[in-house]
Amino acid sequence: MLVDSHCHLDRVDLSNYDGDFDAMIRATRGAGVGHMLCVSIDLESYPAMLDLVAPYDDISISVGVHPNDRDREEPTVERLVDLAAHPRNVAIGETGLDYYRTEGDVEWQRQRFRNHIRAARAAGKPLIIHTREAREDTIAILREESAADVGGVMHCFTETWDMAQQALAMNFYISFSGIVTFRNAADLRDVAAQVPLDRLLIETDSPYLAPVPYRGKPNEPRYVGKVAELIAELRGLEPDEVARLSTANYFELFGRPTPVHTGAA
Repeated sequence: MLVDSHCHLDRVDLSNYDGDFDAMIRATRGAGVGHMLCVSIDLESYPAMLDLVAPYDDISISVGVHPNDRDREEPTVERLVDLAAHPRNVAIGETGLDYYRTEGDVEWQRQRFRNHIRAARAAGKPLIIHTREAREDTIAILREESAADVGGVMHCFTETWDMAQQALAMNFYISFSGIVTFRNAADLRDVAAQVPLDRLLIETDSPYLAPVPYRGKPNEPRYVGKVAELIAELRGLEPDEVARLSTANYFELFGRPTPVHTGAA
């Protein structure tokens, strides 16, 4: 069984399924994906995201506001903790720092990040961290806010082995997306070859970053197996073993889902 530890199901392109979300989920299950974590990026779309995945007990959710967009409802600690109480919710995020697209003063982004960490500690739930061109500040804020108390995952990791080691020391897992399959990702593959097998996760980040051989096309959770295959090649393992290990790691971090639906979906 595979787990897609990070996807945005409310944004997946359904054109291959005639707009039928359930058909996409069936195809994903048919590809051996037994669980998905649908990750929130803003509070405005959170209710619709929750309604979309509610019929499916093999989909968990998170709540958070992405660091890129300033013109969103600003999440308070109390608001995040309240939303995280939903039985399907397993994490706070995605959150973090992204200086790639942000110019000028970024203190608002740092404060948003701190609010998420404080909410995660209050709720007792792990964090989903997005970081881009903000290595030092990301690590510094995680330390200052005692993020190690709850741990979490550095999602769609594209940083250095040094940063990975610092995150690992704070009880974080390292998750690799389809980027690790790209031809120009040799440095990232070096990192993927070193991450302890009991701290490794895989993801698609659907609908973004489709792995080879689907690069340039809309991504889907059913492609997560391509990430497992590449990791297996790097580590001298069979893809089934990477699937088993990463699945066990996922449930160790996020826990088993709480069934809340009794329908046939």
